Amino acid sequence: MKTKIYSLLLACAAFPLFSQVGINTSTPTATLDVNGTLRVRDTPAAGTVTGYNLLAQDTGTTEVFAMDPQLIIAASSVNPSIYSAKKIASLSLLSLGLFPTGFRSVNFLQAERTIGSGALFSDTDNTYNIPSTGVYAVSFSFRLGTGLQASVLANNPGVGILRTRSGVATVIDSRPFSGASLVLLDLTISDTTLNGIYSLQAGDKLTFGLTGSSAITAGLLTSSISSFYIYKISN
Repeated sequence: MKTKIYSLLLACAAFPLFSQVGINTSTPTATLDVNGTLRVRDTPAAGTVTGYNLLAQDTGTTEVFAMDPQLIIAASSVNPSIYSAKKIASLSLLSLGLFPTGFRSVNFLQAERTIGSGALFSDTDNTYNIPSTGVYAVSFSFRLGTGLQASVLANNPGVGILRTRSGVATVIDSRPFSGASLVLLDLTISDTTLNGIYSLQAGDKLTFGLTGSSAITAGLLTSSISSFYIYKISN
């Protein structure tokens, strides 16, 4: 009889036994189902590994899965603040009561964006809306007419970036066009670019335009081109 029992045990041992184990649950739904917190008291340190995955929990099912870290890196590299636009036709300069004297904005429109979400830009006041507080890289270019004027323009005009915060408009950066008086000719190089890094707050509005522009007429805007881009680089 004992021989038969031992034989039965050995026969069972020859086959793998499959079951589900539950801790703090009477109805496990996985090979190991832990209903509670999990603590690992000791993990070995490794100087190098031949490959690795990240463990991630599905918030819907609470299951834990191995994930390729490149999937996380790819998702985190999407920058929702990036935006650029270029205006090559029907350019005009607009003035609002809250603008500083001499500042007029370029009439950029959502339809002229080359990259980015249209939700970041308002056609109502031609502004880029800062989506989150942080440090932003900004570039603004403007070519007045052909880029070379056969005179020194009055009021020393140039490009400017204006920030509106809580209803107060402030020019945060500007650069004048370059002018030169020669013996027989006065010239203005009316093509310039303004690059900078700025600390901005969520809800700020950026306007791109010209400073000292009160003497610039519609005729001078013929063939003018303007563009800008902006993206967040740090919190």
